[in-house]
Amino acid sequence: MPSARIRILSHLAIVCLLAGLSAGCATTNWKPDGTANANVASDQGEPPGNPVPVIRYGRYTLVELVPEVPQRDLMRQVIDVSIPSDANASVGDAMRYVMLHSGYRLCDATVGTGVLFTSPLPAAHRRLGPLLLRDALLILAGPAWDLSVDDSNREVCLHYHRRPAAGASDAPSSDEPLEPVRAEDSDSPTTSQGARP
Repeated sequence: MPSARIRILSHLAIVCLLAGLSAGCATTNWKPDGTANANVASDQGEPPGNPVPVIRYGRYTLVELVPEVPQRDLMRQVIDVSIPSDANASVGDAMRYVMLHSGYRLCDATVGTGVLFTSPLPAAHRRLGPLLLRDALLILAGPAWDLSVDDSNREVCLHYHRRPAAGASDAPSSDEPLEPVRAEDSDSPTTSQGARP
């Protein structure tokens, strides 16, 4: 009866093999129009009650349906640019070039920013990146300028600021508007308190 035992074992092995193969050939729920059914999976970093929406692409790929950080905050997008070599390239031209595809535009030149925008572009700033967009603009502007972003109009503006000298106690507060120093003021005498008239 050894042949009957071998026959039963071989039939059992074939049934197990077929069951294993049929489980491995499972198909995805792919619609004929090319879209997939959205599934909800829980990310290991998320709390169990906060599911992350995902979509299945192919057999083994799940893609999260959440925007990336640079898509939510455009100033955090990473740029890697080489400013075109032009003998007359200015800082303003470089800023406009860096923001070309960022979704923002540079504010119009004012009396204060006009000098910055027309300044020649340093050779060290012709190649920028990979950097965040905000950092690249601050590098181009220099340490004397602050960046302000108007998200409703998608504008980036620059504001001049003075850093108080070490030990200077009579520096203007940040609320007071800064006035440019005129050439005739530089020769004027100071009063007894040390302030200019």
